[in-house]
Amino acid sequence: MMRAIKFLFKFGIYFILITVAWVGLYAIVPPPITATMIMDENSITKDWTSFDAISPNMARAVIAAEDSKFCNHNGFDTEAIQKAFEKNAKGGRIRGGSTISQQVSKNAFLWQGGGFFRKGLEAYFTFLVETIWSKKRIMEVYLNIAETGIGTYGVQAGAQRYFKKDAQDLTRIEAARIAAALPLPKKRAVIGASGFTRRYGNTIAARINVVKRDKLDSCIYK
Repeated sequence: MMRAIKFLFKFGIYFILITVAWVGLYAIVPPPITATMIMDENSITKDWTSFDAISPNMARAVIAAEDSKFCNHNGFDTEAIQKAFEKNAKGGRIRGGSTISQQVSKNAFLWQGGGFFRKGLEAYFTFLVETIWSKKRIMEVYLNIAETGIGTYGVQAGAQRYFKKDAQDLTRIEAARIAAALPLPKKRAVIGASGFTRRYGNTIAARINVVKRDKLDSCIYK
């Protein structure tokens, strides 16, 4: 029993040290690859782009679409989580309550899918990311490793694929189209979107002005 306790104690210490070092490294070094990319059966296209070389329209679009409280929470939006839990309990289409911080933690350090174990690790890495990284760094990594299409990762690769331009030149509508497809990039069209995706994109485009007006992006744009 004592040996088991000692083993678990040492394992816990090593786990903390390794993960803290890993998150600390990614605070300054671009993640070279992710589990999602490794498991993607398609050829991968990605192009790391610094935050300052990405149009503000894109960051504001994902805040509008994914996480309006991005600058104010500590990685977890308890109100959104509660609403998602209540809606999912009623059945129908599953609704997520993840923040951008949670999504970047999952994308950078873990794998896709659910389960309590993976969710627990996601919460742990979210705490580390929020503690070690700046909000600007969280957004920068998110915009560079999020899947924006089949085999396409990051908004620079997405901008080139869909609009034949760099991410710094994305218009409000173009950024909104990419943001609208982010939850289901393999199923939702960016070019020629129709139905819900098109309406959702138009809503996001309108919300971009609200994000700027209400300074919901104050933690990344001074």
